Order: sequence, then C-alpha cells, then structure tokens
Amino acid sequence: MSDYLDTVELQTGYTPTASIIWMHGLGASGHDFLSIVGELDLHSCPHIRFVFPNAPQIPVTLNGGYIMPAWYDIAAAGTDINKREDENGLRHSQVQIEALIAREIERGVAADKIVIAGFSQGCAMTLQVGLRHPQKLAGLMCLSGYVPLADKVADERHVANQHTPIFMVHGTADPVIPIQRAEQSRDLLKQLGYQIEWHDYWMQHSVSPQEVIDIGHWLRKVLN
Repeated sequence: MSDYLDTVELQTGYTPTASIIWMHGLGASGHDFLSIVGELDLHSCPHIRFVFPNAPQIPVTLNGGYIMPAWYDIAAAGTDINKREDENGLRHSQVQIEALIAREIERGVAADKIVIAGFSQGCAMTLQVGLRHPQKLAGLMCLSGYVPLADKVADERHVANQHTPIFMVHGTADPVIPIQRAEQSRDLLKQLGYQIEWHDYWMQHSVSPQEVIDIGHWLRKVLN
C-alpha cells in the first residue's frame, strides 16, 4: 500500500512473531538505529521484525523553515520545547504510525507482541501513539524524549495500555531536551498509574553503551 511510510526493515529470523517499530529523531532516517540491533543480545527472544520508518519531510521552524525529516514541527528548543506544540503534526504522524501497527498485525504479529520505540522526536511519537492505542501493546521504549500534548494525555489515553511496560531513559547532560523535561514526563506518567522503568546516564543527546545493554535486557523481558 503506497500510503504507508517508507521503512527500513530487518528480521532476526524467517518467521517473525514480534515486531519493534522504532522511530528516529529530528533530521535523521530509518537507518539511524539499524546498527544497534546486533548489539542487543536478543537470541532468547522470538524472531523479531524491526521496522524503522522514515519521517515525512517537512519545514522545521526551529531550523529556519529548512525542510528535513521530522515527525512534527518544533518552534522552540531546550526547556521551551513544549511551547506552541505542533498538535496537527503530532496527530498526523500518529495516524501514520498506527497504520504501521495495523500492517504488522496483518502480517501475523499479535498486537501484544509489538513494541513501539523511538529516540527524541521518535520518543515523543512513541508516547503519543502508545498511550492512546486501543489494543494492548508489548511495551513502549522511550529514549531521550518527553510526553507531547501532556495536558491531553489523561483524557485521551486508552485503558488497553494502562499496564503496558514503559522504558524511559535520558542523558543527564542532554542540551537538546533537558533531563528535567523527561523527569516531568516520567512523573506525569507515574501519577497516571503507568509502570515506568527509568534510567539516566552521563551523556548528552545520544545513546550510551550501558543504555544499549539496558534496552536489550528490557526487550528480553517484554518479548519473552
């Protein structure tokens, strides 16, 4: 179907019974996290299909209107990143990710064996989609991001994923999305009763070796 986002895919076996839909950050691509797959030690897991979608090409206000891969527009950075949120962009990308979830189900993967994952903007999309999805998912993997449209989550969330494991990690020296923003998101989700596994690392807006180890451990827990 031509309406699906362009994706990069990798399978750990011929007959995947689990899927991980993993979204990149601003200005990156579906190839961004491809190399990490081999470092995750997922041999004990069922066969997995990794789906790395490419974000749409849109003008980004923060970067002077330059057109680049982005899940939604950003008007401000740092502690102001939640001001003037691009609600239309977030919701448009949400629909596109929902279509990829539906495609995985059509391919024979049960909803509760699908992990939604993302870094930075991709993390925001993970929470935008996962908290609202009407079917139970395996888990939400949230790397160096935050909850978008935070004031709407309590009303819009779906009970299906109230007990879905959420993995949240952040760099203590992140200059792009300050860790305080992530901590606010973590605390909001805890207040709403979600199960959060939280890790922070001495790093900037990136992925650390220890984080890769922790990701692998968490994926083994939620997919086995």
